[in-house]
Amino acid sequence: MDIAYIPSPSRGVLYLGPIPLRAYAFCIILGVVAAVWLGSKRWVARGGAKHTVGDIAVWAVPFGLVGGRLYHVITDHQLYFGEGKNPWNAFKIWEGGLGIWGAVALGAVGAWIGCRRRGVPLPAYADAIAPGIALAQALGRWGNYFNQELYGRATTLPWGLEIHKTLPGGEVVNGVFHPTFLYESIWDVAVALLVIWADRRWKLGHGRAFALYVAAYTVGRFWTEWLRIDEAHVYFGLRLNDWTSIVVFIGAVAYFVIVGKKRPGREDPASIDPAAHVEAQEKDGEKGKAETVKPSETVDGSKPSRILDGEPVEKTGKDAENPV
Repeated sequence: MDIAYIPSPSRGVLYLGPIPLRAYAFCIILGVVAAVWLGSKRWVARGGAKHTVGDIAVWAVPFGLVGGRLYHVITDHQLYFGEGKNPWNAFKIWEGGLGIWGAVALGAVGAWIGCRRRGVPLPAYADAIAPGIALAQALGRWGNYFNQELYGRATTLPWGLEIHKTLPGGEVVNGVFHPTFLYESIWDVAVALLVIWADRRWKLGHGRAFALYVAAYTVGRFWTEWLRIDEAHVYFGLRLNDWTSIVVFIGAVAYFVIVGKKRPGREDPASIDPAAHVEAQEKDGEKGKAETVKPSETVDGSKPSRILDGEPVEKTGKDAENPV
């Protein structure tokens, strides 16, 4: 008898009265928060302002969600269009279906808009946020777990994932399968750590840390995609996302090498974020105010006991006899 050491949840939604709380959405939101938090720390360390990453994410995240959904619907259009299909299901994002390629591509457009508005170079921003994106993907993959989707082939391994669900067509799935969501989640965490380490070791700049993230991620995505058994378009023996991984990997490596030769090192910290200069000026102003000496009166209220505003103070008594 097969024993699943990773049981799937009986449901992926809880109800707070009439309001549904979906685990898939919660995982995505948690991933966004983690990405902004880590990206902000890295951006400040590079010389940027502390609120810049979050302000640009206001543009990047909605664009990324739309892009991810568009990629999924376009590449798996047979699930939503055609005889017996309901096109409105294409809008049910809570049921799963976000393509990372579309999310990154259109999310980059949103980030570019946000960067233009803030006067920030997009490559520098991408380098800072790259490990955070990988961490967000690691957390987001757990949404597939709660939806019982995108699992791999059947397996007898002790870490197999037990699935009990009924597909939209009425087919019942019962068995133990490769937990591809877990494989990719672990891989994404490793990618985030790799980028952080390499960035510290070689001071990657001008988009190279982001290129490293993309290249490393595609390697892991290739083999997890190879394990999956969900419906997908196959060309010359490989799934569409495998071909996409190959093409994107080549592009990322080429960018990493070419930019590394033309523009080694990082951007000048003073040039990446105008808001950082404003923050620095505000801090200097507050510090100056705190250090300003305020007038104080003597006990009898006669005259100040020290020099104020550069004007000499008349000395009396022992002070007059013992000048400093």
